[in-house]
Amino acid sequence: MEYSSIELNDLPVEILIYIFKKISNVEVLYSLINTNQLLNQIVRDPIFTSDLFLLNCFSDGSISPLSNRMLDKICLQILPDIGDKIKWLNLESSSMERILLSTNYSNVCKLGLYGLEIEKAKYLFTEKTYLIDIFKNQISSLIINITESENQKSIKNMIKLVFTHILTIFTKLEYLIFDVTIAFDRLSFFMSPPTIISSTLLELHVSVSAFSDCLYLLDGCFNQLRALYVEIHSIYSSRLTINNKGNLPKLKCFSLHCDYCNVTYDELIIPLLHRMLNLETLDLYLRIEGKLIDGDQLKTNIINYMLRLNKFIFFIFSTINLNNQIHLPSNEDIQHTFREFHDNRIISYVHYLPKTRIGQCHIYTYPYQLKYYHHITNSFPGGLFKYVREISLYDEYPFEHEFFIRIQQSFPFMKKLSLNNAKAQKNKFFNQSKNNYQNLSIIKYSHLIQLDLHQAHKDYLEEFLLDTKTCLPNNIRIFIPYRPLKNITYNFTRDATRMNCSKVIYPYSHYLTRLPKHFKDYFLHTYE
Repeated sequence: MEYSSIELNDLPVEILIYIFKKISNVEVLYSLINTNQLLNQIVRDPIFTSDLFLLNCFSDGSISPLSNRMLDKICLQILPDIGDKIKWLNLESSSMERILLSTNYSNVCKLGLYGLEIEKAKYLFTEKTYLIDIFKNQISSLIINITESENQKSIKNMIKLVFTHILTIFTKLEYLIFDVTIAFDRLSFFMSPPTIISSTLLELHVSVSAFSDCLYLLDGCFNQLRALYVEIHSIYSSRLTINNKGNLPKLKCFSLHCDYCNVTYDELIIPLLHRMLNLETLDLYLRIEGKLIDGDQLKTNIINYMLRLNKFIFFIFSTINLNNQIHLPSNEDIQHTFREFHDNRIISYVHYLPKTRIGQCHIYTYPYQLKYYHHITNSFPGGLFKYVREISLYDEYPFEHEFFIRIQQSFPFMKKLSLNNAKAQKNKFFNQSKNNYQNLSIIKYSHLIQLDLHQAHKDYLEEFLLDTKTCLPNNIRIFIPYRPLKNITYNFTRDATRMNCSKVIYPYSHYLTRLPKHFKDYFLHTYE
């Protein structure tokens, strides 16, 4: 039998392009540019040169620069050759200056800057830097990601300064993502309303400190704004007087994500939504205390005021105090209130906690598109949530093994899980008979990287550490108090928990200063 030798060049151009599109553009250029005439012609196509991500992105959301070897070739050979073909450039902080100074980017209109410390962001956008000189008159889309730094003094003032300067400098800016991933520090105009005005900005994504900041942004600063995506950590009743009460007829899309709001739902949020007469798309993620929100309330208070609304996405978690409650709606009662929501599939479920005297209700559109899902109880109905990466579980009733099977099937790509449950499992030995575990399904958490069992009964430590119940991935970081862990593992000698513990990174320094005997032999990924 004769074998034919087929080389890459022998494949049709269409097939080569299909293959190359499965690889990142920067990898295609780095590996194939200037190799031969055919490949050189293909990889110079706008498909591979117009959008470049010159950084490494990891599954946990972190980033890093490209290798020095890769950067050398990119900056010295590739970028000078294709600089005029690039329209969208994405960079990380440490290699940014070298890349931007390596060639002329005459056609770049989209720019993404990631991992900027606030001091560097302040320098870039408040001084007459190379960045301003190159792009001030050509950038229409800008993504800014600001991260924590060692010096956090007066950081809120610096965040506001950077934000206002960006909108002043880039005269053609239409699209802005201003992403500040710093704990407890977000864009704030407290006691100092913004003085910026932009007649070009059409879409803004931003995290702010207070609801008043959201109102300030809608107070005529951006008179052409069509879409606003805003995140607020919490909304409280505000005593600040803001004369921003006029209608917002140009706003077509509004997204509000808030982790906590109490009476302000009726006091502040609903009145703001009533001003958006021409809204076409609405996205709400809200946690509301003091009342249970259902479909009838959404229709009466929101939908009936928005005659042009054609897309309504929401996740609303609401709670009430059970004291003095005459009528407690069932899940069927809540679901019935969505009888007229024909364009969306709505999931709802209620759950009552007798010990804390709390009633809680989840309502959301499905399929679910957020990356997190919190406050999950035994009443969780299941489903497939392929975008969710972080979940939290809480109940006053025990979580049995079957519940965790449902959780794993519903969130197959979850990376972080925290559990709060003080109740012992009732059926922990249900499928065990004379050490026979054949009928017990072993749960495999393929993507889990962090597990928090700080507030969990010891039964849940066994649930996750026994190899007859769970198969953990390598290098998972687990947070468990030291004494319960020591007891569950029989002082780090128990064979039934050895396999899973050998995969675990246990931050022992949080709980003790010296490693006990057998510890390193048991937790193979933990080092002094």
